[in-house]
Amino acid sequence: MKTNLEYVERRGTSCKKWDNQTAMFGTDGLMGLWVADMDFRAAEPIIEALHKAVDFGVFGYVYPWDAYYKAVMDWERDRHGYHIEKDWLCFAPGVVPGFNWLMMANSEPGDSVLVLTPSYYPMLEAPVKNGRKLVTSDLVVVDGTLRVDFADFEKKIAENRVKVFLLCSPHNPSGRVWEEDELRRMMDICRKYGVYVVSDEIHQDIVFGGRKHIPTATVGDYDDMLATLIAASKTFNLAGLQNASVIIPDAAGRARYEALTAGIRVLYGNTFGYVAAETAYKTGVPWLEEVLRVIGENEKIVRKTLTEGVPGVFIPELQGTYLLWLDFSRCLRPEEMPDFFETKCGLAMDYGNWFGGSPCCVRMNLATRRENIEKAAAAIVREYRKLGRA
Repeated sequence: MKTNLEYVERRGTSCKKWDNQTAMFGTDGLMGLWVADMDFRAAEPIIEALHKAVDFGVFGYVYPWDAYYKAVMDWERDRHGYHIEKDWLCFAPGVVPGFNWLMMANSEPGDSVLVLTPSYYPMLEAPVKNGRKLVTSDLVVVDGTLRVDFADFEKKIAENRVKVFLLCSPHNPSGRVWEEDELRRMMDICRKYGVYVVSDEIHQDIVFGGRKHIPTATVGDYDDMLATLIAASKTFNLAGLQNASVIIPDAAGRARYEALTAGIRVLYGNTFGYVAAETAYKTGVPWLEEVLRVIGENEKIVRKTLTEGVPGVFIPELQGTYLLWLDFSRCLRPEEMPDFFETKCGLAMDYGNWFGGSPCCVRMNLATRRENIEKAAAAIVREYRKLGRA
């Protein structure tokens, strides 16, 4: 089916996903299916708004304006049923700096920080790089779905006197969209042990199968122990403009965060990030709906091709994000993975051990043109058949 999205060839543009592969893979020239951004041109209203800002010709200091705040608040209310106040909104240049700073503002060096594994690797790095103790709780497969092991979750919190829980919702890399009772159960355990929760909801707008993202803040009265991170960057492919919202309803929690950011003098973002986010939230729904359709079709291609051609591969249902988790533990040995995917298939994908998960898993970015996905899936099947195990 023809798409109105415009695929952009990004190789040769200092694109991390396509041009900066040597650091992670030891070589360049692989098909870039790893870093979590899209290969699609941004929505035209966003580009037009940025052109207008450039044409103004003055690039001095600004602070966020009322229309920007209103766009963020309207989006959360209308799209996700989360009613927030302007005063709750703080700035971060991205969700990753945001959860690092929130962790630092709500813990001390040496304190324990819990992360569910597998997990987006900057989330695993945050405690370690900031003098905290990383504590992990592994997700478990139940009836083909990755779920929280609540007994282990509570045990790890209690035994390690965890101070902060970094939650990813929807979950990256598994693609889980947490259910209301799961979120409430995690929050209640954290309440019991005095754990501050940082909920990274950057993938909130990318959900499938009739599911609905549930903001963690809406499942109960947890305002005094919770901060939520959102951004237009994953939804509308704007990561390079470095703008995220940190939602902190509790005044004391806000004061802790703002004291830290004031100390490092990160108070506001750049003009273009605000312009792009405001415009995206106001006008971006048609573009987003097309993106969701394309990602959904790409997921079906991968699932059909691999389940037919690679017996034993486990592909959890993609409930959210545009990142597909592929488990080859019944097909390939850990030591075979890099040679198989890079040398034989010519693919750059994130490996499971980078996420604190199985080295026999990979994460595939589906936010690219159909032809890339077809070639990648076909290459995996072709090279697997050569192993004589199919």
